[in-house]
Amino acid sequence: MILQLWPAFDEAWILYEDDDVIAVDKPPGMPSQASDASRTDDVVTRLLSHLGERGGPEPYLGVHQRLDKETSGVLVMAKRREANASLAAQFEGRLVEKRYRAAVLGWPKGRRKAVLRDVLAPGEGGGMRVAREGEKGAQPAVTHVEEVGRRGDRALLELRLETGRTHQARVQLAHAGAPIAGDRLYGGAPATRLLLHASEIGLKHPRTGRPLSVRAPEPPELPAWLERGDPGARVYDDARELERTLARAVMGRYAIAHASHATTAFRLVNDAGDALPGLVVDLYDDWLVAELHADDEALFGHEARKARTLDALFALGARGVYLKVRPKQASTLVDTRREDLAPKLPVRGEEAPFEIEILEDGIPYGVRLADGLQTGIFLDQRNNRRRVREASNGRRVLNLFAYTCAFSIAAARGGATRTVSVDAAVTALERGRRGFERAGVPCGAEHAFAAEDAFAWLRRAGRGKERFDLVILDPPSYSSTKKRRFVAKTDYAELAAEAMALIEPDGVLLACVNHRGISQGRFRKMLHDAARAAQRRVVQAKDLGMGADFPVAMGGESHLKAVWVTLA
Repeated sequence: MILQLWPAFDEAWILYEDDDVIAVDKPPGMPSQASDASRTDDVVTRLLSHLGERGGPEPYLGVHQRLDKETSGVLVMAKRREANASLAAQFEGRLVEKRYRAAVLGWPKGRRKAVLRDVLAPGEGGGMRVAREGEKGAQPAVTHVEEVGRRGDRALLELRLETGRTHQARVQLAHAGAPIAGDRLYGGAPATRLLLHASEIGLKHPRTGRPLSVRAPEPPELPAWLERGDPGARVYDDARELERTLARAVMGRYAIAHASHATTAFRLVNDAGDALPGLVVDLYDDWLVAELHADDEALFGHEARKARTLDALFALGARGVYLKVRPKQASTLVDTRREDLAPKLPVRGEEAPFEIEILEDGIPYGVRLADGLQTGIFLDQRNNRRRVREASNGRRVLNLFAYTCAFSIAAARGGATRTVSVDAAVTALERGRRGFERAGVPCGAEHAFAAEDAFAWLRRAGRGKERFDLVILDPPSYSSTKKRRFVAKTDYAELAAEAMALIEPDGVLLACVNHRGISQGRFRKMLHDAARAAQRRVVQAKDLGMGADFPVAMGGESHLKAVWVTLA
């Protein structure tokens, strides 16, 4: 895998350093400090690794300040334990001067300066809220605001924070009617990122006592947004902006690329969720697969934009770049191996072998990059395959619409006593058999394959009193066999009811649907309707999220909906 995309640390991020103190310009999308010890993508862990590579005594970092993951700018840390007490006293005693830059929509014209005084308390979803004076847990927050630039309703503000509360600037500006652009949590206007930047920190040097001021250059995204607003598809017209936006998307996948359980295939760009509308890019070991939608005008049909984008992707260091084009009407079943939809040769770089091996959480799978629109594995199901593997020990597992049996392989590796993989395509199941062998699981009698329409198989299995502890239901949005046509919007509940009838008491249904026209709420209703039809009681229906490589566009919803349904 092209791990050079994810260096541990870039020396250029260091703004100031001496024997006592180090200050860095934290990029957006990088956590200040990991809350989970198993993660290695935070500033502190990566900087320690970088300092360690220099040689000498074991490096040390004393942390007294944090920035939100999506906020960029100055972070100051102690390099010696002896410097901790002074820095701690200054940060805790509000003796540190902290200045930020924020791009906002809605700051009143003519309000050049203001002081925001609020009390903040924890809110829902990990956010904060403005609370009433004296409310339990509420703390005062004071932010000094000065307008330093304006274009129409868009304003660039300089902020000086007297206090250091969680999300302070974000929640106070939102409460004042001017949320920060790109702020998903507090209703900011669309932008390529959260446009909040810690521009300067002023304090006394912990050893000499002299004033020390560290500034981080203003990111170009702030003045660009002030001038033109959200670039949207215009990001593809500016090579440097495109390069920066791609770099931020790549940065967000560092934890996956460096996971302790090897994973060499994941999503690198997820459409508007990464501020690259109309573009989806998946990494498969050393190759990239770029996907466009024929009905999305952001890129499709704009040859200059498309060429510039493919060049930028190839420049990341991949051995080759393949192209897939999704047809305009998703409900129209077409030949997915058409050359105009899925060229057999890469559009940039060298050709991949007919089948390459990728790893997902250490499990090998075979994928084909030049064999139609699908590659052999759906990367958006990575977290769900992990959940199935962890839940399968000693269980009988049924995988409907199994395709190349990735869920079945994960279940078998997790200790399933039996797996049954059902799919109408014989060729897909043959690839599944080879996948079992690749993963080191012999295809004995305990792992069965049925080349059959899922509805027909379910009814026959029901008559035969077949039962399972875990059933995976992941149908395509539209499919057609000789016996019937399936449309998720109208037929999913019927299918789920048939599946639930085969589940043992206290068993589980992993129900998935990949249809943008079905909301999460509607999907849950379908599943409860199915349970009533099957005369089964739902003990728990837990919504499952996708991995960090599938961010959702602001105000949007994930294309994949998945629910873990436990039945009484």
